[in-house]
Amino acid sequence: MGAQQVADRFAELYGARPEGVWAAPGRVNLIGEHTDYNDGFVMPFALPHQAVAAVSRRTDGVLRLHSADIDGGVAQLRLDDLAPGGDHDWTAYPAGVVWALREAGHAITGADVHLASTVPTGAGLSSSAALEVVIALALNDLYDLGLKGWRLARLCQRAENVYVGAPTGIMDQTASACCEQGHALFLDTRDLSQQQIPFDLAAEGLRLLVVDTQVKHAHSGGEYGRRRAGCEKGAALLGVDALRDIPYDGLDEALARLGDEEDVIPLVRHVVTENERVERTVALLRAGDPRAIGPVLTEGHASLRDDFRISCPELDLVVDTALAGGALGARMTGGGFGGSAIVLAEATAVDTLSKTIEEAFTAAGFTSPRVFEALPSPGARRLV
Repeated sequence: MGAQQVADRFAELYGARPEGVWAAPGRVNLIGEHTDYNDGFVMPFALPHQAVAAVSRRTDGVLRLHSADIDGGVAQLRLDDLAPGGDHDWTAYPAGVVWALREAGHAITGADVHLASTVPTGAGLSSSAALEVVIALALNDLYDLGLKGWRLARLCQRAENVYVGAPTGIMDQTASACCEQGHALFLDTRDLSQQQIPFDLAAEGLRLLVVDTQVKHAHSGGEYGRRRAGCEKGAALLGVDALRDIPYDGLDEALARLGDEEDVIPLVRHVVTENERVERTVALLRAGDPRAIGPVLTEGHASLRDDFRISCPELDLVVDTALAGGALGARMTGGGFGGSAIVLAEATAVDTLSKTIEEAFTAAGFTSPRVFEALPSPGARRLV
């Protein structure tokens, strides 16, 4: 899917060439799950899969949207009618970004948009964030708003939280907007400080596989929101602003203070230990020892499965099969309840592991997974 193809389709739809074409990627989170809305640490990197948008300005208060990936014609919305909760279609994501920009005081007067995306939907790879960020970047450029990557990410998060109604953290949008090729993004979600950590597995004879289980998930579903509410309850009971404020070496004392809050204790334990796993991963990569992060990934999966309780049989099968087949580490990635897992392996073992995982899914009667290599790729950018 090239920029020219998207621009040509825009011209067919709207009768004129677009003013530009932009791209924003999906992401894989290497480590740091469900820590972002707890003011914690995350470590995503961008995928080569991306949402591409051809866009032109309008001056009549109209937003026209079309997707190559959704059946149907051009959707037409009036900017003055945009309001949270009023749109339950795919158009809520780009429309929410326009709404958030206007709410922030930016004079957006309309746009024509044609979109196409290669980011798998419902796979825990941030297809919605890619869609939001590509629209935000295009409008930022076209309307000369002067917003930097993290500010665009904040506006996109507001669009998803308030307009779409999905209680997601800031990680996905920041990863799509700010990641760099060949690096993982060490992000402190409290102050949005960023460090680009070199992440060239191929140079070390390693590969990171993404296994899309084909089990769809939705962040706007109730289980995600219940986990977030449980974390916020834990922070309130412990008298801190967010679970980020519980130090790893103070975890046992904090859990003891929670008494018989059996619904909250495992959530707190996961968030505090997951923050420590992110910091440990950063230290190992900086020390030039990427193989050593494998067990850290596997620890993370056990915590998500047992404490946060957001795995599923398909995700567990990927992890168990990969580890039994000699993988260095594996874990589910993304919001949970489906989506994808990642597998760290020696390059020489990739073909065998992929085949073994596919065979395990067949034997279990599951839908065949989609397996591909994750390559740290550029963040959002203008193509044309």
